[in-house]
Amino acid sequence: MATFAAVTPKRFTVADYHRLIELGFLTENDRVELIRGELMQMVAKGTAHTVCNTSLVYELTILLQGRAIVRGQEPITVPPNSEPEPDLVIAYSRGDRYLSGHPSPADILLVAEVADATLKYDQQVKLPLYAESGISDYWIFNLVASCLEVYTQPYQDLQGNFGYASKQIFLPDAVVNLPGFPDLSVDLSKVFP
Repeated sequence: MATFAAVTPKRFTVADYHRLIELGFLTENDRVELIRGELMQMVAKGTAHTVCNTSLVYELTILLQGRAIVRGQEPITVPPNSEPEPDLVIAYSRGDRYLSGHPSPADILLVAEVADATLKYDQQVKLPLYAESGISDYWIFNLVASCLEVYTQPYQDLQGNFGYASKQIFLPDAVVNLPGFPDLSVDLSKVFP
C-alpha cells in the first residue's frame, strides 16, 4: 500500500513576494495582493466602486492636507506574510513619504475598503487580518447596503479569532469623524455614489 505525503500550498513571505516582483514574475498588470502568504487575484472594479473610491481619496486629501498621507489603492505591509492593497489608507506623515517601505500597522490611522462584489471578502478575510495586526480603525464602504461600516477596538476572542469589538453603521447622509483627527469629519454624501 502506497503512502502519500501531505500536500500543502506554498506560502510566500513579504520578502518572497517582493522578489517575485523584482524578477518580473509579477507585474502591476497581474492585479494580485499577498494575503496570509497566498497570492489573491483582485476583482475588477465597477463604476460605483471607482466613483466612491475616487471621491473618498479626493475628500480626505483636501481635509488632511499637510497633516497625514492619504494613499489610494497602494500596498501596506502586514507582517509576517501579507501585503494587501486597500482602497484607502491614512498614514502618519513621514519625511520620505514611505519611499523606504510601505506603511505598516504602526504607521496607519485608518484602512478603508470600498466593497460591492468584494463585500464578504472584506468582512471575512481582510477584517480579521487588519484586527490581528492591530489596525485600530477599519472602514468598509458597503455599496450593497449603501452604508459605511466603521470598525474599532481590535480584539482576539478565546478561540483565537480576531475581530473588532465595536461596529457602527452610518448612512450615506451622515458626517463621520476621522480617526486621529477629532477636529475633522467627512461628509459621506460627498463620497457615496
